[in-house]
Amino acid sequence: MKSYKVGIAREGKVPPDFRVPLTPEQCSLVQVKFPNVEIIVQNSPIRTFSDAEYEAQGIRVQEDLSECDIIMGVKEFIPETLIPNKTYIFFSHTLKKQPYNKNLLRTVLQKKIRLIDYEVMKNRIGKRLIGFGRYAGIVGCYNGFRTLGLKSQSYRLLKASECENRIQLEEELKNVKLANTCKIVLTGGGRVGYGAREILDLLPILEVTPEEFLTVKFDQPVFTHLGLEDYYARKDGAEFDKSEFYSNPEKFKSIFEKYAKEADMFVAGHYWSENSPVILSKEALKDSRLIVLADISCDIDGPLAPTIKPSTIENPIYGYNPKTGLEDSFLTNGNIAVMAVDNLPCELPKDASEDFGNELIRSIFPALFVEDPDDIIGRASETTFEGELTEKFAYLSDYVGAVPNN
Repeated sequence: MKSYKVGIAREGKVPPDFRVPLTPEQCSLVQVKFPNVEIIVQNSPIRTFSDAEYEAQGIRVQEDLSECDIIMGVKEFIPETLIPNKTYIFFSHTLKKQPYNKNLLRTVLQKKIRLIDYEVMKNRIGKRLIGFGRYAGIVGCYNGFRTLGLKSQSYRLLKASECENRIQLEEELKNVKLANTCKIVLTGGGRVGYGAREILDLLPILEVTPEEFLTVKFDQPVFTHLGLEDYYARKDGAEFDKSEFYSNPEKFKSIFEKYAKEADMFVAGHYWSENSPVILSKEALKDSRLIVLADISCDIDGPLAPTIKPSTIENPIYGYNPKTGLEDSFLTNGNIAVMAVDNLPCELPKDASEDFGNELIRSIFPALFVEDPDDIIGRASETTFEGELTEKFAYLSDYVGAVPNN
């Protein structure tokens, strides 16, 4: 069986990211489960787990990763730090031809690096195998309730980033005080939507059907979890078909306005593409009841009119004036308080890292280190050691342009 030396690189992006692909305990576990693997961790003064914690697990910590076959991180690498002729695994954020990472992918090709992207690690039926979506949902929904407390001036919660871990975050939820008339709507399935539900399920909030949400009067806080068929409809009035929506989204329109008229808070965890219809337009907000938008998906100038910019962990809330369409104080009556932090899992880096590492060990490492009958790694490989894009990612050729050889 082939042997591998795997390097865990420190995160280099600014602002800093404190997450890791593997915790110290998980590094030790990997070396037990996969005896052909040795893990080396690069020194870092910022990661959520210290160098000493890795060393305490018997993991070698050093600056130089050049002896490693595979180098892993979480976010994009600084191009100048890439070592030629290695396999790198990270979220590259190049798949949609993001302009700010064009030079990164050009450097990957120039240095003849095999780039494997977490974002396209999928099983044989195309379902994503790994991501931080669950903790985006957990933290985003928590932040929504924190925002609601500040907007209504009825309670206060610590920032998620001020909590030591998820245990403390859940303790904070005991301070939530909701009006009996409070109504919350949630969109999104998969990791994000069901991560948000983990927070909702910890609170005394009754789940109701979409129809009940719109038609029944309640004397206690309620929430409803919408599917695509609940807030999109065919323009011609025909029956909703999910597969057709994905293939021909232009044939559909949003009917979310009726929920905006009933909901105090909207927790948005849906997936949205540029071809999909706008979900919540400026026009729909004119007759809206919404006072809080917790936009976990955070598509700027996209499906939700109030999300006009990303917010930050340091300043997570801004106000949106539905009359002017401009940013304003979130505490002003009539304005919507928007939470649109675009790196939510970073607020609980220990828990998010542990969850991510568990998925790596369960779903990815057997294919990476033993055998890959479903070609998980092959299909997630964006580039080759020959300095070329793989066939699946040939569509990026115009994005990177001509890449000079070393």
